[in-house]
Amino acid sequence: MSAQDEQFQAAAPEPGAPCADDGMTWWYRWLCRMAGVAGGLSCAFAGLWNCVTINPLNIAAGVWMMLNAFILFLCEAPFCCQFIEFANAVSARADKLRPWQKAAFYCGMAVFPVMLSLTLTTLFGNAIAFATGVLYGLSALGKKGDAISYARIHQQQKQMDEEKLTGALEGQGL
Repeated sequence: MSAQDEQFQAAAPEPGAPCADDGMTWWYRWLCRMAGVAGGLSCAFAGLWNCVTINPLNIAAGVWMMLNAFILFLCEAPFCCQFIEFANAVSARADKLRPWQKAAFYCGMAVFPVMLSLTLTTLFGNAIAFATGVLYGLSALGKKGDAISYARIHQQQKQMDEEKLTGALEGQGL
């Protein structure tokens, strides 16, 4: 068995293991992945453009943005990194993370170059990567409740308020 076969087996989910159901629909999961790929592209191009300068902070921010692009491609689209041996293992490990963990990681990753060098290139280059983190953060909040549940909760609160009001009025009448 080759090293590549071992990595494919490590990246493949175990048949007996329960699937990590994080409440995301298939189309939202693909939206997050496509946003991650678009964020990686924007970080790569803006990071490369940012490196064409003599200001050391811009160069540092540009290198960090290209590193962000690599990490986004590695986590969200491992097929773009097919010649890197550990790409599938990293992607499988990233898929096991909860959505709020991915959100914190991607947003933090996108904010750092902006703090290093606040320019339009770093802002626009990291905007889509930050938006990917926001999408994962929204999925961590969960699904919106249905109208029947909200109506039931509102009705119960209204009844409790009326009972409190009638109790207060009866206490004043004595």
